[in-house]
Amino acid sequence: MTVRLGLAGTGRIGAAHAETLRTLPGVDAVVVTDVDTERARGTATKLGVEYAPDVDALLGADLSGVVITTPTDSHPELITRAVDLGIPVFCEKPVAADIDGTLAVIRHVENSAVPVQIGFQRRFDAGYRAARAAVASGELGWLHTLRATTLDPAPPPAEYIPRSGGLFRDCGVHDFDIIRWVSGREVAEVFVRGANRGEQFFRDAGDVDTAAVLLTLDDGTLATVSLGRYNGAGYDVRLEVLGSRANAIVGLDDRAPLRSVEPDYPPSPFPAYPGFMDRFRRAYTEELAVFTAVAAGATENPCGPADALEAFYIAEACELSLRQNRPVTVSEVRR
Repeated sequence: MTVRLGLAGTGRIGAAHAETLRTLPGVDAVVVTDVDTERARGTATKLGVEYAPDVDALLGADLSGVVITTPTDSHPELITRAVDLGIPVFCEKPVAADIDGTLAVIRHVENSAVPVQIGFQRRFDAGYRAARAAVASGELGWLHTLRATTLDPAPPPAEYIPRSGGLFRDCGVHDFDIIRWVSGREVAEVFVRGANRGEQFFRDAGDVDTAAVLLTLDDGTLATVSLGRYNGAGYDVRLEVLGSRANAIVGLDDRAPLRSVEPDYPPSPFPAYPGFMDRFRRAYTEELAVFTAVAAGATENPCGPADALEAFYIAEACELSLRQNRPVTVSEVRR
């Protein structure tokens, strides 16, 4: 069965997704749109896909599914419009800019049979999948520590930060989701320290550019998350899962931006990952391939809005912990 897919939003990740979609088996056609019509038209011409002048035309283009990569504040309307038209949705995280908006979308779609898949691409990365399997099999023994890292090589543009949702909602939410997914446990409590060592625009937006997060899971397991915007060595995303018998480490490869100063340890001859698109290219492809199967009704939705909400609750608790300088239980922010 072939599918005809639409894509709203032809910025960096949207254009990359459009290029991936047109190469996937079973995808008969791709239609793209953007509020920046020249950008959308240029993307369509470059990739040899169809162009729609606006969202109305896109959603009326006899689609099997739609991929949403527009700014966050447009996600709720696009998701609900597509679902009301019976069009399966893939939406990059987050569902909405805040918890109330996320809950409103969930309530709108919860009685619909139309699937809404949220983009947490780490779930489709081979390393994270292997770590999850190792935990589930029991080969690691009982877990005592998880250590997650997401360090960007350079900050986003200054104009992005005020609308990003902040370091925890924009960046850390991926770590919070993958800790839940790999461990099979829920986060019970958070405690956060944050710092501003870089540009003033982070302070102006009420954000931090560096953070250390301590999570206590519901079975007492401890997890740490290190977040930062200024890791000049390269894009560093890893997860260490440490158990009573063994461990599993994700992201420890020849392109991890790690430099040992041990005298007998040779440096890697390979360049460090420059950003998330390079590090997770195969995961993004697998994620979209699964969505084509979801849109065709061939498989179950692997990551719905409720999963995104749980990660958002953790991010919200982190924000509160930072502001009030205290441990915060996730139940305090749960609606």
